[in-house]
Amino acid sequence: MAEPLVPLPVIEKLSSRVIRVLGGNPSKFTLQGTNTYVIGTGPKRLLIDTGEGKPEWIKSLRSVLDDEKIKIDKALLTHWHPDHIQGVPDLLQVSSGTKVYKNKPNEGWLDISNDQRFETEGATLKAFHCPGHATDHMAFVLEEEDAMFTGDNVLGQGTAVFEDYGTYMKSLDAMSKQFKGRAYPGHGPIIEDGPAKVLEYIKHRKQREKQVLDVLSQEKDGGWTAMDIVKVIYRDYPENLWAPAEKGILQILEKLEKEGKVVKDEAKGTWSLGGKPLL
Repeated sequence: MAEPLVPLPVIEKLSSRVIRVLGGNPSKFTLQGTNTYVIGTGPKRLLIDTGEGKPEWIKSLRSVLDDEKIKIDKALLTHWHPDHIQGVPDLLQVSSGTKVYKNKPNEGWLDISNDQRFETEGATLKAFHCPGHATDHMAFVLEEEDAMFTGDNVLGQGTAVFEDYGTYMKSLDAMSKQFKGRAYPGHGPIIEDGPAKVLEYIKHRKQREKQVLDVLSQEKDGGWTAMDIVKVIYRDYPENLWAPAEKGILQILEKLEKEGKVVKDEAKGTWSLGGKPLL
């Protein structure tokens, strides 16, 4: 069964240079809500992500700015999904001088490129392009802590969804070698051993591939659809999670098809084992 969510404070100081502010948007997909992070130790600080425009978030952020007597100099967006960028207009109302950065930026925003550095008093962030969850997805290495803000590629609880499974797996492998400390995820609690969690994600996905192959090795009248496979692998999970799980299974099937391990019957929309050996 899916694990219960760990309760998180709306505002929490996680280290001497990192404050987490929840986005005020809890749901089955966003967990406790989108994590946004205020970073640095001086009067001007960096912000990672902006939530999805909920009034609770900007109210919480404003209280942090007032309590710490600080301003947001730059806002860095991990990727384009609405629960990470829709708070930008509220941020700019409160802090009109803030510069907004994103890989493949919207009009009026600035670009983020791989290895680009963002510095503020007490903190240096290095951008790391790691597509998979989204094509524009960026993580940020906090050099002073040898930590990484992992965006939605790696979460504090559960597993992440992805737009391109093969690319996602390559990004996870690359992420595991970029840092040695904490992971500050886009959703959920902090992860003390970040690289270990990334490797756990890789292991989990490889296990999923094996589960798919194991299911397909069983005879079934009419053949196996992706949802049939989901109902076997995710039988102990709530049914409202099956539809998003199906998208992930389809991506695994497509990867395995490219590797010659499975084949698809286009007419029936069913899958079966391919002719190549599985070793």
